[in-house]
Amino acid sequence: MTAALLSSLAGGDVPDRPDALSFAGRVLSRERLLGAAGAVAHRISGAAAVAVHATATAETAVAVVGGLLAGVPVVPLPPDAGPVEREHILRDSGAELVLGAAGEGVDVPVDLRERADHPVPAGDPERAALILYTSGTTGAPKGVLMPHGAIAACLDGLADVWQWTAEDTLVHGLPLFHVHGLVLGVLGALRTGCRLVHTGRPSPEAYAAAGGSLYFGVPTVWSRIARDPSSARRLGGARLLVSGSAALPAPVFRELEALTGQRPVERYGMTETLITVAARPDGERLPGRVGVPLPGTRTRLAAVEDGSGIGELEVSGPTLFSGYLGRPEETARAHTADGWFRTGDIAALDPDGGHRIVGRASTDLIKSGGYRIGAGEVENALLDHPAVAEAAVVGVPHDDLGQEIVAYVVADGVTEQALIDFVAAQLSVHKRPRRVRFLDALPRNAMGKPQKRLLEGR
Repeated sequence: MTAALLSSLAGGDVPDRPDALSFAGRVLSRERLLGAAGAVAHRISGAAAVAVHATATAETAVAVVGGLLAGVPVVPLPPDAGPVEREHILRDSGAELVLGAAGEGVDVPVDLRERADHPVPAGDPERAALILYTSGTTGAPKGVLMPHGAIAACLDGLADVWQWTAEDTLVHGLPLFHVHGLVLGVLGALRTGCRLVHTGRPSPEAYAAAGGSLYFGVPTVWSRIARDPSSARRLGGARLLVSGSAALPAPVFRELEALTGQRPVERYGMTETLITVAARPDGERLPGRVGVPLPGTRTRLAAVEDGSGIGELEVSGPTLFSGYLGRPEETARAHTADGWFRTGDIAALDPDGGHRIVGRASTDLIKSGGYRIGAGEVENALLDHPAVAEAAVVGVPHDDLGQEIVAYVVADGVTEQALIDFVAAQLSVHKRPRRVRFLDALPRNAMGKPQKRLLEGR
């Protein structure tokens, strides 16, 4: 991964340009990025791991590449993380330093003016390049160990499927602390050698003004663009509009087609697997279809009910993580006896091999605004409030966000807004409940477990 990535950065067969990378209007060349990343690499050499305060800035890209150069695992840190979440990630990952744009909580400020050469490490494809934190259905986020080789396999597979080349201009405005925005949206551009325009905030106007050939967005972004016909029509000259991180609602799919003249391309993946399935530009694009496996990836359905045609999706291939950091038992539980990863998603296979994701095996993983949020983590935060006796959190269908977080609580002497603000201060802001409903008691089964399906509509 590292050697090939740096080949693109250093020029190779791809001519560099002054505006090869743009972050909210700040531009830099690949040579400038590599020089600044080399300076970062020298400063962090020998660290066990480093965290990056992953704002949507050029400094984040430089810090991540600096980690790759130094052979040090990088831990993207959500910039809106509350003190509890931030402390957990730093402690659990063993990150010795925090890198990023100069500011509070940053140990090693990234200076884009610095320059230093750094030798390309030999590179072990099995060594962790990134430690990505993901919410499970219960408890605190887990560190996902993502090897160099898995990142390379994912990006090369997508380049093959999407015919993604150095001739493209990639546009997106996604956060840089998860797979979609960082791995695909930054490292993908560097690996293919294409120009990158990060819009800062992913507004319809910013997307329309960017003049890209390839656009990445989550359903919330595409929903907002579809509601702005003038901006949407200006995307008609793009080669591909790619949607991911959650299911794209069929009405949004159809509105984008009507306004831009092309159908969006969807893909499927998880933090633990990167992207494993993607629709092809030259294939049939239909709402709800996320395509076929990337080269080298295999999929299968487990526990298919008679006549249903659906089952839990399991995957195997070169893009998978190497385990949860410090959690061997959870790593083992996430895999079958023959080594396939259990995604927890329920899928259907079409006769031509296309995949449709139809739901979760669990009701506790919420997808809101392109983020994956564990209900248990939000519940634990609510229960930390002294006025809250019981809490249950669910995802409710929402036209813009995909799902919105709704909390049901048994509490006394506290307001809805106070609880929303309390969670936002403890965890990432995007994990806060959008609504709080007060009950006298939560419905529970004989084992005392909250029956969340009975909460719907209350």
